[in-house]
Amino acid sequence: MHIEVAKKIVEKSDKEVFDFLIDIKNFEVLMPENIDKFEVLDENTFKFALKGMPEIILRLKEQHEYDKIVLGAASDKLPFTLTANITPVTGKQSEVGLSFEGKFNTMMAMMIKSPITNFMETLSKNMDKIA
Repeated sequence: MHIEVAKKIVEKSDKEVFDFLIDIKNFEVLMPENIDKFEVLDENTFKFALKGMPEIILRLKEQHEYDKIVLGAASDKLPFTLTANITPVTGKQSEVGLSFEGKFNTMMAMMIKSPITNFMETLSKNMDKIA
């Protein structure tokens, strides 16, 4: 299953966006308002839960300086990745595109497509909060 949300122009340089996103504790700022739990487990891993959803543990899997960050599920039970592609627009602006890739059976994909899309749209919208 592949999901992409509209790219977001952020009033920060590609380096600033990259540096913000590789510090996983900063993801708490990007989370939806209905977050139930957010906990940093180590420098590369965090756990979060949205109201009415199970806990998800994400781990920083890849980072390509200033242009790509890949977070992945810490568990192999539900294998997926969340990728942020960062493209410089000007010295003080960049474009961030979020994509989700997961291997799920058809029934599971139907159940999670809408909540995952909404979650990613919120993350993208909240990119304006990057300090």
